[in-house]
Amino acid sequence: MILLSDRPLLEKIYSGFFEREYPADFAIIVLWLVASFAAIYLKILSETIVREVLALPIILFIPGYCIIIALFPKEGDISLNERIIGSVGLSSVLFSLVGLGLYITQGVIPFDTIVISLIFFSLVIINIAYIRRAFLPYDSRFRVSFAAITGSIRKKVIPAENSRIDHLINITLALVILLAIITTMYVIATPKSGERFSEFYVLGENRTATNYPHQIIVGQNYPIYVGVGNHEFRNMAYSIETWMVQTEFDNVTNTSHIVTMNAKDHLSFVLEQNETRLIPYNVSVDKTGYDRVEFLLFNESIPGLDVTGSDRINASYRDLHIRIIVEEPELEDQSSEETTETTEVTP
Repeated sequence: MILLSDRPLLEKIYSGFFEREYPADFAIIVLWLVASFAAIYLKILSETIVREVLALPIILFIPGYCIIIALFPKEGDISLNERIIGSVGLSSVLFSLVGLGLYITQGVIPFDTIVISLIFFSLVIINIAYIRRAFLPYDSRFRVSFAAITGSIRKKVIPAENSRIDHLINITLALVILLAIITTMYVIATPKSGERFSEFYVLGENRTATNYPHQIIVGQNYPIYVGVGNHEFRNMAYSIETWMVQTEFDNVTNTSHIVTMNAKDHLSFVLEQNETRLIPYNVSVDKTGYDRVEFLLFNESIPGLDVTGSDRINASYRDLHIRIIVEEPELEDQSSEETTETTEVTP
């Protein structure tokens, strides 16, 4: 009998991949990853609870399990309990690292992007794990025995020596735990409608809520960032309008009213649920007199251009403004001294 370790390399690969059935745990993981990918991009599934149900194991278990079976492909390397605990722990770490990386690079943590990243990571690692397992003798490979696991759970939940009352209590507890898990997943996937809102904020040059431009010189640019976040539980079409405003204070009524309001810029875009966009913007003015930059956020309805002033601000979905002082650029006095060279001519 020729052992797998004594065969040539190509024969090892063929034997490991094609002479035995595909491992059940590998098949389940690959099918789950493909189904999760489809649930994100198929519109018929992306707006249902199926998307969250399929994504939850990818966040909590599957990536870590792929790492564990790649590191320990041999039966007896570690126990089944250690594999499960290690899978959950590594998956939590990976989820945090991917989220942190996206926040550092993009400034946002989109849920779908994290799940897609974990799906591709798991597919790469599970192929490495399959190659490592394929090079081991068949009898020494780690395999998940679902029949043994089911039997073990059944013995713990319904021990043969217990009475019917004990059996009924154990079954009831198991159903309560299952119901609690399903309820938790439903709550995560279906938040209260009262929590629907849109984020709208302005950040300074260093992407913090400080260092806003205050004293502005005509013709110069002052960088800021305008942020919009969609938490309306559906795709939203947004529009941002920038207006240059001049106000006047009325000492009699002790209020300010708009004297001039001129349109500056307009931007429209669509955000998916839980998507946030940070938009770089340069504040600039072409003349003095303005004392406020107004940012208006509209969702799906934008009033006509005949609606201006305070009426347009009130018609917006969200509004923000920055107080400014506009100054003319300083003129540099350029003086040139004429140097006259005199040449003395001696007759």
